[in-house]
Amino acid sequence: MPNAEQHQKMKSAPGFVAALDQSGGSTPKALRLYGVAEDAYSGDDEMFDLIHQMRARIALAPDFTGDKVIGAILFEKTMDREIEGKPSAQFLWEERGVVPFLKCDKGLDAEENGVQLMKPMPDLDALLERAVAKGIYGTKMRSVINAANAEGIAANVAQQFEVGKQIIGHGLVPIIEPEVTISIADKAEAEDMLLAEILKQLDALSEDQNVMLKLTLPETANHYAPAIAHPRVVRVVALSGGYSREEANNRLSQNAGMIASFSRALTEGLSAQQSDDAFNTAIGETIDSIYAASVAG
Repeated sequence: MPNAEQHQKMKSAPGFVAALDQSGGSTPKALRLYGVAEDAYSGDDEMFDLIHQMRARIALAPDFTGDKVIGAILFEKTMDREIEGKPSAQFLWEERGVVPFLKCDKGLDAEENGVQLMKPMPDLDALLERAVAKGIYGTKMRSVINAANAEGIAANVAQQFEVGKQIIGHGLVPIIEPEVTISIADKAEAEDMLLAEILKQLDALSEDQNVMLKLTLPETANHYAPAIAHPRVVRVVALSGGYSREEANNRLSQNAGMIASFSRALTEGLSAQQSDDAFNTAIGETIDSIYAASVAG
């Protein structure tokens, strides 16, 4: 069973979830946007050292606390490292009041039927056991929808919930993330199909099986209201998906009961070159704006 205090916070506390889970493939871009060029490091070890420094700097900012940031999604290498001498997940919860999650997927398979499913995760049980031991509350796993293809979307959602039940079996709460690509022409149609498949899977869960959902901000405001209201759903969070922070916040504020789980939109405007005062001011203003959009609905 999840930690009761953390579970209550995720269900009802005002605020949003920070996505600090850039993986190996997306780390160079995240560092580049942070002002660290690829010639500033050599090899994966140095790259992950630098991205951990960025994440730790965010987590140590005065405004990065559970008053507004109720959760944070960590990359596996972040979970295995320390912040201020404490394991990252323990630091977030004990020092900041932020509920820790773990990104657990291993990336995407090639597109088929307009979707990209998750790659197989043969070592998932072992990873989940480590996560539980480190005080992780839940997980996040991403797959992608690139077209309003009913067969593909059904397969995508079915895979998410199948793995989700495996995660629930370890006493964790999975964040199910079937991301709809924001640039596709048939985005609204894809979202109609996605909602229908999600509700079908939610209705099939037992009373002791609870999930969170991480969804692309929809074309129609409050499109996901039936999922938000579903008794098996702890919380519905929104991904920024390539929208600017301003656009993401604007869309989010129109969706009642949906809160942010932004990654790139969270770190937009942050730089390795900023003084600590300038950095803390920038992340503080960002946290305030995302929080305001999250509680506006």
